[in-house]
Amino acid sequence: MLSKVVFLVVCASVTCFPRLTNLQPPFSFYTRSDWHAQPATDLTPLSTPVPYVIIHHTYKPDACASHQECITAMQSMQRYHMESLDWGDIGYNFCIGNSGDVYEGKGWERKGIHAGKANGVSIGICLIGDWRVDQPPQDMLVATKALIQMGVDRGIISPDYKLVGHNQVMATQCPGAALFDIISKWDHFANKFSVA
Repeated sequence: MLSKVVFLVVCASVTCFPRLTNLQPPFSFYTRSDWHAQPATDLTPLSTPVPYVIIHHTYKPDACASHQECITAMQSMQRYHMESLDWGDIGYNFCIGNSGDVYEGKGWERKGIHAGKANGVSIGICLIGDWRVDQPPQDMLVATKALIQMGVDRGIISPDYKLVGHNQVMATQCPGAALFDIISKWDHFANKFSVA
């Protein structure tokens, strides 16, 4: 009996239990090839670790409830950003659908084009949909937090990062009042954005 007790004490004090950061993320991840992205013409590297995470919403396209709807939304955003705005790719680093599925945009290593002067010091995460009045689904919010933590674990996002809404960087309603109210209560939320 004593040996069992000793084993439990030793096990609890060493590495018998996995760290949460080693677990699979609570979302499905889709690469650019999964959503049939056009080849990017803007391949500017991102200097990491970045001190900011910037949260966006799309307003248009609408929220996507299925994987196929999210693929269509990603293709639509990329086409608009490339053809109408001449950005050379979709502007966001990542986008998230209603079910919490994460779609790679510019990814971890490329500078986004989503928030003006903040592009070079941030990862831009867009929650697909209009979140001015309606709140995003819980799965979407959980995936957003998990994606940010993944970025911290990979050394892409600074451990002491600041979280801001797009409206704190530029004159816009993005990420929508309902979503902004939610993120303003999250850890790392900063009341203002500033580049040193």
